[in-house]
Amino acid sequence: MRLSPSELILNADGSIYHLNLLAEDIADTIITVGDPDRVVEVSRHFDSIEIKKGKREFLTHTGFLKGKRISVISTGIGTDNIDIVLNELDALVNIDFATRKVRENRIRLKFIRIGTSGAIQADIPIDSWILTELAIGFDGLLHFYKNELSDFKEMEDEFIRQTAWSSKKSRPYIIKYDKQLAKKFKSNRIRLGITTTNTGFYGPQGRSLRLSPNVDDFVQVMANFQYQNRYITNLEMETSGIYALSKLLGHQAISLSCILANRATGEFSKNPQASVQELITFALQKITSD
Repeated sequence: MRLSPSELILNADGSIYHLNLLAEDIADTIITVGDPDRVVEVSRHFDSIEIKKGKREFLTHTGFLKGKRISVISTGIGTDNIDIVLNELDALVNIDFATRKVRENRIRLKFIRIGTSGAIQADIPIDSWILTELAIGFDGLLHFYKNELSDFKEMEDEFIRQTAWSSKKSRPYIIKYDKQLAKKFKSNRIRLGITTTNTGFYGPQGRSLRLSPNVDDFVQVMANFQYQNRYITNLEMETSGIYALSKLLGHQAISLSCILANRATGEFSKNPQASVQELITFALQKITSD
């Protein structure tokens, strides 16, 4: 089926609409970061940079490190942006823009999210790292796509029961990381975790400035959830979307989070930039260790 101009939107130079990229601009290993400024913090480690392109909040650098081609792309914050980024990156490698048809031979991309997060268990140290094994999505993104992903329905039901989840909110969905890709990042520094992906930073994460969240003790409710002796470790805003779309599109994905805040203890990192930089260095070393 030929995709119409209103569905597959291209710029005048033939690049994909939002990301402003051509197929040859990206590697098959892609680091995603929320902050456009963090793209530079990653790519400054490259031995060479061949591509620098940007549009809106989406900045891309592609280059080489130790002979391996890597792209780093800023997504901005939230799963609405993840929907754009993941779909457009997949289109670059799996749709022929000339014919506007899906290619028969699919290319599988590797996504490594390097981000920041807040812990909700008191025993998780500031500046530690979490690799998300299971993402609990509050965003509802998965529900807009046809899918049969129901491996964790029992856990989803138990989460809804234990937290008295409101029926006015989207049904939480649970997605697992790519276990094969995660093996590459095995380290004593890494803690596997269960991460919630929230639809906002303030009310949706239980913060109150001038508006009160509708669950007064949201962080404690999340922290108290237990399933098969496992607890939620941290909160952030992109991982479930990355995992869900990667699973549906046939890509591999993991999410690495540097814990800058602990909502249970009220602590915040004394040197967040250094902590994130250490995680970046670690991730790049693992990516290039083939």
